Amino acid sequence: MNAVAATLTLPNDLLTGTEWTSAQVRELFQLAADVKAQPDRYRAALAGRSFALIFEKPSLRTRVTFEVGIASLGGSSVFLDHTATRLGERESVPDVAKCLERWVHGIVARVFAQETIDELASHARVPVVNALSDRFHPCQALADFFTLEERLGGLRGLKFAYVGDGNNMCHSLLLAAARVGAHVKVATPAGYEPDAAIVAEAKRAARETRAKIEILRSPADAVSGAQAVYTDVWASMGQEQEAAAREAAFAGHQVDEALLAHAARDAVFLHCLPAHRGLEVSAAVIDSPRSIVFDQAENRLHVQKAILLTLMSGC
Repeated sequence: MNAVAATLTLPNDLLTGTEWTSAQVRELFQLAADVKAQPDRYRAALAGRSFALIFEKPSLRTRVTFEVGIASLGGSSVFLDHTATRLGERESVPDVAKCLERWVHGIVARVFAQETIDELASHARVPVVNALSDRFHPCQALADFFTLEERLGGLRGLKFAYVGDGNNMCHSLLLAAARVGAHVKVATPAGYEPDAAIVAEAKRAARETRAKIEILRSPADAVSGAQAVYTDVWASMGQEQEAAAREAAFAGHQVDEALLAHAARDAVFLHCLPAHRGLEVSAAVIDSPRSIVFDQAENRLHVQKAILLTLMSGC
């Protein structure tokens, strides 16, 4: 295994992103860059290792990148479809965790509730990776800042704007930005701000890297001078019944050409996908040369491979 992975001392799990220090994120990015540049070097890195992929929500990017990533590292995976029956309904989450730890070397879970991820990790003696919950999406946020570093260079002092819902994606972006030293301005309508406790944790981590975090109302103020502009869907999976109310609340928060004009001239646009053109982002922006959404999608593969390599290095 690459020497970079061997130098990292990490917790067994990646549940929220708060487990990772600034230095650990930096080393993770170095490993991800090497995995991306020299994939053949890692073809047998997880030989003989197997993983359970538990998905309560539909997925394109997350499922494909984890399955392909594990296979390309020489490992194997089994997909457990819980989109019809949620984890814990047929049998308890502790029982599931205790069974899986006897059969596999790691668990990747995409779930509705963060409590499900936490419960899996507390009862399984193998690494657990949060592949999305209602509170966090750490794999995506790490891939996003890795992509920005590839595209723009250093991340310290980067001016980053997030416009939209203060959701799981916003939470993970705040936590990751604090660790890489980026300056973040978040613009949300009243009542849709990111969780105050998570903002406080991000600000605590930001003191180490001298990052700045601001929560605003005005999208134009947030985007002003930004080098990277990010948005996400207004209604996440599980919030479909709120779609109409959210569309009304977020009027004026669409990232379109007029809003992007407030950003730096060479600013890039990001979205974790899937996107709703005409709602949170205009087609003219997401389909423009400034959009790096498919670079983000590609880098999910490389960053998640680095995450698995790192977590498994201690097992």
